Amino acid sequence: MNGELRIGTIHIDHGLTAAVIALVTIGCITIGSASISLADREVGEPLFFLARHAGALALGALAAGIAMATPMALWFRLSPLLALGAFAILAVVLVPGLGHTVNGSTRWIDLGAFTVQPSEPARLALVVYIASYIVRHQREMSASLSGFVKPMLVIAGACVLLLAEPDFGAAVVLTATVLGMLFVGGARIRDFLLVLSVAVGALAWLALSSSYRLARLLGFMDPWADPYASGFQLTQSLIAIGRGEWLGVGLGDSVQKLFYLPEAHTDFVFAVLAEELGVIGSTLVIGLFGVIIYKACVLGPRAAKAGLPFQGLVATGMGLLIGLQAWINIGVNLGLLPTKGLTLPLISYGRTSAIVTLAGLGLLARAYHEVHEAERRLPAAAREDRR
Repeated sequence: MNGELRIGTIHIDHGLTAAVIALVTIGCITIGSASISLADREVGEPLFFLARHAGALALGALAAGIAMATPMALWFRLSPLLALGAFAILAVVLVPGLGHTVNGSTRWIDLGAFTVQPSEPARLALVVYIASYIVRHQREMSASLSGFVKPMLVIAGACVLLLAEPDFGAAVVLTATVLGMLFVGGARIRDFLLVLSVAVGALAWLALSSSYRLARLLGFMDPWADPYASGFQLTQSLIAIGRGEWLGVGLGDSVQKLFYLPEAHTDFVFAVLAEELGVIGSTLVIGLFGVIIYKACVLGPRAAKAGLPFQGLVATGMGLLIGLQAWINIGVNLGLLPTKGLTLPLISYGRTSAIVTLAGLGLLARAYHEVHEAERRLPAAAREDRR
């Protein structure tokens, strides 16, 4: 069966499904452990954050089911509207009175019972739009610089709105994901290198020109120079990871989560995971992310051979989006990258992130199903060539 199973009329890759279920399960266990003291102190209910996260996962599973049931051709047709919607919600969060500010950043829209982070659905919508652009403008992209620059101008506009929040990490992930998609989609090497140089230069200038971001960079380079102020988060994260050693201190036995490590159930949940499960557990989580990224990226060439480039590009975009965010979050926790404020997909507490990530994985599953069906219709000789 080549690692496939069938649910109703949808073919599912069970390796991908198992990796997602494993990460969601580990995420629930870690969030419950990392947030229990905070929840008990803040609201008097130890499992408060875990219960809210479980509710988001249920909504995410529903969103994934809808995405799986919706033909990719419809997503292709809706892609311009999705892009407009992405810009609309990124702009709404900046409207005084509508945006919700936490720790100096206005990244959320408070709907009362639910707080939405617009950057999450916006990035997914823009990935779908860029995939459709590449398919519609393949010839222009491969023949001229303008074909490459046009979609990057769209992404630059989205990044301006993200930086206004400010959300530098989301802007970096979106830019890198789209550059990767355009490269895979057939852009000329010289155009890619030129735009990449401009993008890296612009992001570096933005990082160095802001005193807030510069302070984060300096704190990241030597957190022990100021361990009780700018370096506090990172030093506490490194202490947690160091305590875990090979096998960890055991589930629920983390010390750093007890009000030492800020954002223990969100941005720095990987540090708590490493403390409780050690190198072995951390490596397992990284390996599970590797399975998702691998499954997404290998689907691209398969889709191209089956005559379904849009499906392949969406799959590649999802692999890059999840992979880059996971890499940055883990890098921050390990002290390899400056703090970015990005969650760890499927692991960190973050209801919008959980819902949108599962919806994106539903798109990936739909793309897999349609590629599988197209391959079944290929002549036997073509199938043998694919293998």
